Amino acid sequence: MRDMTPYSGRRVELGELSVVRTLPARGRRLVGPWCFLDRFGPLTFQDGKPMDVAPHPHIGLQTVSWLLDGELVHDDSLGSHAVLRPGGVNVMTAGRGITHTEQTPVAHSGRLDGVQLWVALPEAARHDAPSFWHQDRVARRDDEGGRLQVFMGHLDGLTAPAPHYSDVVGAELTLVAGGHLSPVLEPGREHAVILLGGDATVDGLPLEADVLGYLDPGRQSVTISTRQGGRVLLIGGVPFPEPVLMWWNFVARTPAEIAAARQDWEAGRRFGEVPVYRGPRMSAPPLSRLADPNPVS
Repeated sequence: MRDMTPYSGRRVELGELSVVRTLPARGRRLVGPWCFLDRFGPLTFQDGKPMDVAPHPHIGLQTVSWLLDGELVHDDSLGSHAVLRPGGVNVMTAGRGITHTEQTPVAHSGRLDGVQLWVALPEAARHDAPSFWHQDRVARRDDEGGRLQVFMGHLDGLTAPAPHYSDVVGAELTLVAGGHLSPVLEPGREHAVILLGGDATVDGLPLEADVLGYLDPGRQSVTISTRQGGRVLLIGGVPFPEPVLMWWNFVARTPAEIAAARQDWEAGRRFGEVPVYRGPRMSAPPLSRLADPNPVS
């Protein structure tokens, strides 16, 4: 049995929405090209709009939205509009710059549960024009032990059609009570898992809530099991070969790029507007000292 390295998440308040951020973590900034992971919900509500993210900019990354329950509306400066529901995925490629917003729709189920992830774009793609991809139902397979859904990249014979620019996988494993799933892994990848609900073990090691379990490269398979039933997120990819600098909503390579993007956003340049959103857009925080880029993997 191989080890699984735990990284505890931290709670972050985003307006009225409380999330658990498990990536980046102290000592672990990337898993393959994945550089950000927020877990929100599960929550129920009657009034209000728990997800209300005002227009804000991105560069150098892809945002990936995956829901377990509820609904989410995406709008962006390209004019894209999509209502996301469980089983589907939204992938927005920021490239050189885009503005978007995510909200709870007016007509909703009163539930919200899901994850928001970012993928760092490689040098060859990070200055490209922005784009948006929506899919109502991702690649999936039902086995005796449960269901495997792949929403990004490829895993164990399933391939997601969403655009990607590095070797990557994003998947959910939904386990029936007493069941297990053992997807084949590519040994050149590193992987990480988080518990989305219920209970689960990973190669016999218990997976705790709000903890990212890191699996180092070299594995050819992993067995995820449950007693009462559980849901597990699996992400991974070949270790990212480029330095990455993250600040606010930007993924870049140098402090100068970050400063230029912030200046363009505050001046109303580059990113465009989301006119369908009713309310002010976000203001960038003050540009304080930036951390060093992550070392090349």
